Amino acid sequence: MTIKILSVVLFLIFTALSGFHFYWFFGGKRGLEMVIPSKDNTSRIPSVPKLATLTVGIILVLFGALYLIKSGAITIQLSNWMVNYTYWFIPSIFILRAIGDFKYLGLLKKIKNTKFGKADSRIFSPLCLIIGFIGMLIQLAN
Repeated sequence: MTIKILSVVLFLIFTALSGFHFYWFFGGKRGLEMVIPSKDNTSRIPSVPKLATLTVGIILVLFGALYLIKSGAITIQLSNWMVNYTYWFIPSIFILRAIGDFKYLGLLKKIKNTKFGKADSRIFSPLCLIIGFIGMLIQLAN
């Protein structure tokens, strides 16, 4: 039962995150200054290619779908490699993201006083850590 609930929680998180990326892909501007790392608050926000934004949105939808499958809400037969590796891979990348690149993002970043740095410390890195932790719990419970 716990695996089902945690899997649905991850599905909902990934669905929400993909929604933000699709919003930005279709031209939304709100929140962009908080989600793109910069050296300082006066630097112009670098533009992110639309294809990259769309790709991340699609990947997040797929991650959510995988956890919906894991919950048993939908039944699709997955190959053994998918089960053996993907459900370890997803939480691993989010834990690595939470740790960061030691400069702009993650818990161990150096540049902390930008809009992104503050949002990363308050929201993004803890969320990535939570996603990774929940994903690992799901795998360890199997």
